This record gives sequence, structure tokens and C-alpha cells, in this order.
Amino acid sequence: MTTDQLPTDKPGRLTVLSGPSGVGKSTVVATLRREHPDVWLSVSATTRHPRPGERDGVHYYFVTRDQFMAMVEDGMLLEWADYAGNLYGTPRAPVERRLAAGQHALLEIDLSGARQVRAAKPDALLVFLAPPSREHLFERLSGRGTEDEETVRRRLELAEVELAAVDEFDVVIVNDTVQNACERLVGLLESPTTAHR
Repeated sequence: MTTDQLPTDKPGRLTVLSGPSGVGKSTVVATLRREHPDVWLSVSATTRHPRPGERDGVHYYFVTRDQFMAMVEDGMLLEWADYAGNLYGTPRAPVERRLAAGQHALLEIDLSGARQVRAAKPDALLVFLAPPSREHLFERLSGRGTEDEETVRRRLELAEVELAAVDEFDVVIVNDTVQNACERLVGLLESPTTAHR
């Protein structure tokens, strides 16, 4: 897919990839970006500090908490959330410029963010990345061995809530393999129209 092939006489489509924590969203998106660098992925703003190798404007827009809250108050974010004491959000302007140019945009966000985007952009295509099974996801979440039992318990409870939200989405992609999930997502991005399930 190239931007030359995308229609310019009508707005592009906003595709939102979400799903439970630990299902592999970031891995699927990283594979997609490596194999299809022309796919435009929104860059989030965050109040957390950069990690080694991260660059401002490439991995995230790194801002202060005051700057972030000013963006919230001014309606400059399409969605936002507080995660582990840091704020994360999707700047509205780059997404809307992309769509207005008739080009597609992809967001990778959590369930709360997907719900906010649905409210703000009802025509967005919401894609739920699902695990092959509930048991598979729970094994991944509890098998890391780096957290205490209480943290694991909270993570599993959250996963139950996130899995129960599947009916809020238009399309479900099962992450049986990263490559298969990536190919299905690319197919949705390349499709001029996608029927809701």
C-alpha cells in the first residue's frame, strides 16, 4: 500500500488496534511497521521520561504534566489515560490532518482509549486483538515471574474486563501468530471499506 493508492476525494479511515494487556499489540504493530513502513502510526504524547534510545517525536512526544493537562483542557487530544502514574494521549491534529488528506491512520491504544475514540470518531474502525484462548493470555500474564502475586491477580482481573469488551469492536483478529495477525491487519488497512462484523 502506498499513499498514492489511497483515495484523496474523501477522508481516510481511522483504524484503532486495541485488546487486553499482554496480547501482543506492540509486537504486531512493530512487525507491521517493519514490513510496511508506509503505514502511518500515530505518535502518542506522554509525561514519562524517555528510555534509552527513545527519540522525541519518533517514539513519543515527551511533555511535562502541565503541558499535557493544557493539551487536555484545549481539546488537543483524541484520547488520553493515566497509566502507572504517567499520562498518555493521542494528539488530535496529526490524525485529523492525515484523514483530511484522504489517507489512513492507525492507533495502538488501550480499551479506555478505544472507547474515547469511538465517542469522538464514530466512523473509526475498532479492531480487537484477541489471544488464541483465555488460558493462553493468562499464562502469558502470570508467567513473567517478575511481579508479586497481588500484581498478577490485578493484571488477571483487568484482563477479564478487557476480554469482556470484545463486542464493542467492529473486527476481531486472533493473534495466533504475529505474522498472521499482521497480515490480517494490513488487509483491513488496505481495504477501501471494511464490513463490520
